[in-house]
Amino acid sequence: MGSCASKEQPVSKPTTTATNTQAKRQQQQQSIQNQSSQPSQPQQSQQLQQPQSQRNNNNKTSTSTNGTTNSQPIHPTSDTSASLSTKLGSASSSQDKHPITQTQQQQAMVQQLSQQSPTSNGNNGLSNNPVDVAARSGDHEVKVLLLGSGESGKSTIVKQMKIIHQDGYSEEELIEYKPFVYKNVLDCIKSIIVAIIELSPELVKDLPKKIESDEDEGEGEKEEIGDVECSVEEEGENEHEVTAMNGDQISPNRKHIIEYNDLQDILQYEYPMDSDLPFNQDIASKISTIYQIPEVKYFMIHQQANFYLIDSTDYFLSDLSRITDPNYIPSTTDILRTRKKTSGIFDFQFDMGNGLNIHMYDVGGQRSERKKWIHCFDNVTLIIFCVALSEYDQVLLEENNQNRLEESLALFDSVVNSRWFARTSVVLFLNKIDVFAQKLQYSPLENHFPDYNGGNNINKAAKYILWRFNQVNRSGLNIYPHVTQAIDTSNIQLVMAAVKETILENSLRDSGFL
Repeated sequence: MGSCASKEQPVSKPTTTATNTQAKRQQQQQSIQNQSSQPSQPQQSQQLQQPQSQRNNNNKTSTSTNGTTNSQPIHPTSDTSASLSTKLGSASSSQDKHPITQTQQQQAMVQQLSQQSPTSNGNNGLSNNPVDVAARSGDHEVKVLLLGSGESGKSTIVKQMKIIHQDGYSEEELIEYKPFVYKNVLDCIKSIIVAIIELSPELVKDLPKKIESDEDEGEGEKEEIGDVECSVEEEGENEHEVTAMNGDQISPNRKHIIEYNDLQDILQYEYPMDSDLPFNQDIASKISTIYQIPEVKYFMIHQQANFYLIDSTDYFLSDLSRITDPNYIPSTTDILRTRKKTSGIFDFQFDMGNGLNIHMYDVGGQRSERKKWIHCFDNVTLIIFCVALSEYDQVLLEENNQNRLEESLALFDSVVNSRWFARTSVVLFLNKIDVFAQKLQYSPLENHFPDYNGGNNINKAAKYILWRFNQVNRSGLNIYPHVTQAIDTSNIQLVMAAVKETILENSLRDSGFL
């Protein structure tokens, strides 16, 4: 199998004496312990701290003698949200030196619960913690398989690993990403344009008759847009000004506000992927004008379940003046936000410290790529499975009647119950918590999963989705869940510290050291 290893070599850490090295490792471990508010013994309010196959009836599951988890169909939305909220509060108070924003608190709710507490055997003062055992037992090289459906955040995790463990991106590497950033910008606006022509053609001026709908017949003055009530104010210079309940200023009777020729110019523009030329300024101006139209923004929010749009659309289109500047060089955040389809299998090598070197295999998430995963299955120490929480109201690119979250559940089912992974632990990344939190406010989860009854409470919604994934774990594999926001480096750094212990523990157990 061909590999595409990361070009930069990890920077080795200087060492002095064995005593100093051990002291540093103890300090590092103590730092990790201080960041976690978990006691060494799991309490009932910390149900997610244990892997799925080890949970007792506190989580309303029973474990058979063969280790298979027999989960009862009981939703976690009513009896666990209180403990999650309590834990969220303690997470904030235990990290006063590093203030946590509201978004970071949402990320922390499962992440803090799922961190593994260190243990000690009490013999000769030697710790059984995997980090300390690994330091005494020498170097370990392990294989980690990064799985998940398309656009679940797998490649973003790899980018974060490069930032955390390989000093990030050089200026040359940043510049190499410029064509991909521009492609993302064009993909975003073109998706919006095509959807407007199909779903709201009345917004387009001089739209050819052959593609214009018949929706204009019998129309009178309206005081309602979709299901959003509007209040008509004074008649303006052009049309009635309308204030939607979300505060946006829109006009229900405004028609033909987007020039069709402008749309065509944008649709026909392509930025050469092998070019270092500046972005066309005329096209940039037209994109910015269209994006700033209130009706377009309203359309993006309330129609996005009906067409494909990448998560970073607002990020790119709201910062066009910087991105399309002739002297533009992408930032690290731009790279994290940039979508690049993964085709094939890529092997990235990272030195995570404490004698741990990992080969992380990133594979294509689209259906057409999954048949290639078989080449990575041999001797896998750990699987990191990524799922985008925010995809609950989206459909597949390959099959527009298949829900994306249902597809992720089916893929997870096939992975955890496969004979290839009978002895493999699984780290489950419930990713894109930030987008998920926003979507819940206007796109109810119960509209797509009728058995959910927790409303727009993010704790209950995340617990429900985690419950759905645990339900398909018929093989009783150890599953370690983490809520993540892959574009947030500090979040991933904290999560990967816990994952590192899981990797070491599995590697050491397989080697007979634990």
